[in-house]
Amino acid sequence: MTLGNSANLASEELWALDKAHVLHPWTNFGPFEDKGSLVITRGEGCWLWDSEGEKYFDAVGGLWCTNIGLGRAEMAEAIADQARRLAFSNTFVDMTNDVSALLAGKLAALAPGDLNRVHFTTGGSTAIDSAYRLIQFYQTCMGRPEKTGVVACENSYHGSTYIAQSIGKRGSDRVPQFRYMEAGIHHLSCPNPYRAPDGMGEAEFCDWLVAEFRALLDRVGPDRIGGFFAEPIQSSGGVIVPPKDYLRRIRAICAEHDILFVADEVVTAFGRIGHWFASEDEFGIVPDIICTAKGLSSGYIPIGAMIFSDRIWAAMAEDGGRWFTSGFTYSGHPVACAAGLKNIEIIEREDILGNAKRVGGYFEKRLKTLEALPMVGQVRGRKMMMCVENVADKATKRVLPEGLNESKLISDECEQMGLMVRPLGHLNVMSPPLVMTDDDVDFVVRTLERAIRRVTDRLVRQGVRFG
Repeated sequence: MTLGNSANLASEELWALDKAHVLHPWTNFGPFEDKGSLVITRGEGCWLWDSEGEKYFDAVGGLWCTNIGLGRAEMAEAIADQARRLAFSNTFVDMTNDVSALLAGKLAALAPGDLNRVHFTTGGSTAIDSAYRLIQFYQTCMGRPEKTGVVACENSYHGSTYIAQSIGKRGSDRVPQFRYMEAGIHHLSCPNPYRAPDGMGEAEFCDWLVAEFRALLDRVGPDRIGGFFAEPIQSSGGVIVPPKDYLRRIRAICAEHDILFVADEVVTAFGRIGHWFASEDEFGIVPDIICTAKGLSSGYIPIGAMIFSDRIWAAMAEDGGRWFTSGFTYSGHPVACAAGLKNIEIIEREDILGNAKRVGGYFEKRLKTLEALPMVGQVRGRKMMMCVENVADKATKRVLPEGLNESKLISDECEQMGLMVRPLGHLNVMSPPLVMTDDDVDFVVRTLERAIRRVTDRLVRQGVRFG
């Protein structure tokens, strides 16, 4: 069967093929075996079409990644031109290709501080995996072979490779059928001001979180902690914007003890909140390492990158005899790098960062109006990275019973009205393409409000009490 023949298959045939043969990421076996999947066949700008011809505004942005929008002919042409000219060339040891070198130079120019070194990966998870290995390599080169433990936050998401998922700790990812690495990986409290203990204010909560990190270092020993992994905004863990100065203060403690600070910008980089990178421009810190993917190619081709400092490079390369034995067949893949270069060119030429700031600010303002609804506890996030948290009681912040699955009910209602939002636990998350307009914002908020009202009314009729 060829790609062209897929257009001739009935929607039911496509659905059946997928249901019979595909193990999806995060498959939920009962619902999947019952209902199968929604089959998407076309995308243009912010919109998707399914195999039945139904149209949806994709407020999920693929998976935080379709930053420049879908269906851009110049992206397709750049990919095709590169595939014709040089479809593959490995970058192991002392080989490279022209577009890999060009993209590395561009990323070094955009990244903050002295983050001038680039290790290309296949995506975000493998960038995190590479950063974990880099920490071990660097600390051992510095004569500290025991300083290889790492710290991350509860409810963080850092990817789905064995190490990346072990570093992250989102409750719904930890299933009993899998095993996770525990030795040398430590977790601190989630920096979520909405769920601060004992009604703490934001500043007091920040002090408490910083003290918790210092207590961990006292308990474990800073000589055994080599790296700290932080998302500037925790994405799949609930779009958690940390307290003011939290990241800056954690960064300072890391610098004090030569603990490498890794900014997981797989989601936040390339414009998601209006900047090339959020670490410095939004939160005032220069990390030692930045991991990125998603918006690097706007989802057109899989690619990721670990960007790190000259200081780390100098330490690793000091005696000239070491080998960094980590990488991937598709590191620096020329077609993927060509897509990354064209993507960055489009973002610059069309001032997509500016649009993300302007329209993203309007998106924040309009979504905040939903906090007047009985089931909405909080609307949070920044710019094109937003979340609605559903609760049973706004005063106590008590969540609804797990079995109700209200966020999925809301997303299903939205889908019926031509809108895609992402259900995550008690949350509905949105990360739309950065080319969204004010009119698109109005459609998203109006539709989401209607869906929340419908689900609230249904739950009330079923005996659920709010407030």
